[in-house]
Amino acid sequence: MNKFRTYELAKALYQQCKKQPVKGNVRDQLLRASLSVCLNLIEGSAKPTRKDRARFYAIALGSIRETQAIIDLEGLALTNEADIVGAHVYKLLSALS
Repeated sequence: MNKFRTYELAKALYQQCKKQPVKGNVRDQLLRASLSVCLNLIEGSAKPTRKDRARFYAIALGSIRETQAIIDLEGLALTNEADIVGAHVYKLLSALS
């Protein structure tokens, strides 16, 4: 896993999200969405077919977009990091299309 750069970037973003001063349901959603990116990237990378990998990478892309929206709405200082993860996930998905 340590050579899967997109996963490593997503994991770093998740760790940063855990440190943000967001409360309540929004915090829960931010952590769920950012964790979903990591989990779907790893699960997708283990799938044997392009179609299966693409399905999980598409879910990861949706989750990073959700994470980006929360970061934007809450005014968190993670926009650049989330955008980088988003670009990487998009590229992974595009490569399978």
